[in-house]
Amino acid sequence: MSLRARLAEDHILVAPGIYDGLTASLADQAGFEALYLSGAAVAYTRLGRPDIGLTTASEMADTMALIADRTSLPVIIDADTGFGNALNAQRTMRVYERAGAAALQLEDQTYPKRCGHLADKSLIPAAEMAGKISAMADARASDETLIVARTDAIAVEGFEAALDRAGAYVEAGADVLFIEAPRSEEQLQTIATEFAGRIPLLANMVEGGATPIQSAEHLERIGFSLVIFPGGIVRALARAAQDYYGSLRLHGSNKPFANRMFDFNGLNDVLGTDDMLTSGKRYERGG
Repeated sequence: MSLRARLAEDHILVAPGIYDGLTASLADQAGFEALYLSGAAVAYTRLGRPDIGLTTASEMADTMALIADRTSLPVIIDADTGFGNALNAQRTMRVYERAGAAALQLEDQTYPKRCGHLADKSLIPAAEMAGKISAMADARASDETLIVARTDAIAVEGFEAALDRAGAYVEAGADVLFIEAPRSEEQLQTIATEFAGRIPLLANMVEGGATPIQSAEHLERIGFSLVIFPGGIVRALARAAQDYYGSLRLHGSNKPFANRMFDFNGLNDVLGTDDMLTSGKRYERGG
């Protein structure tokens, strides 16, 4: 089933954040139907840096291609601002689509952008963002590749301005609408009242961010079609890694940490090593 068809169903789609082939395969094994490749998560893991516009389009495309080689699940990829003007956004669409993305998320911040839950953001004019959306729609090879239009206007221009911008982006041809960082349950409800039924709505759940954390079930009840948890896996693994390195430094051994980690065989079971080696042997015999 395509991502477009899945979003047309009544049941909300939960897309966990991933950042490489391993996290993609683990999320796939857990039974999720779609994945979210977060620009922030790539910045955190590949660069060891915050989400302030330091990642490049090529780094994201390379990561997307590796993930597409590991899972067939549809991946929504963070395209930031399109990495420039409308022509840059078109090129980003073509490159990401070839890398295997099922949807591109485009935002209306200036470039370089920053995390939607950080302060001191700035925006491009709404008309310019609408033009980028239209340009990306013209550039995509398949109508099944979706454009997720995100506005960061709540923190910059206010909630009413965010609704106005969102309406303009729907008119420009967005396939999914993402109003970033609502400050309250009331704002989430107003977004749903205004747009549910017109276009699939995306909610972003960031632990410690500006939006009160809600369950997928609740978001579905009020009218959202898609919820992402973009950076949760990095926050979980960073905490586990910090504890692991601290334990190893303290004890000079992994034994005290053994019940919190896979051993060699356990990780190979998760990765499917035996199946891959068996497959390789079959080809050595001529197929």
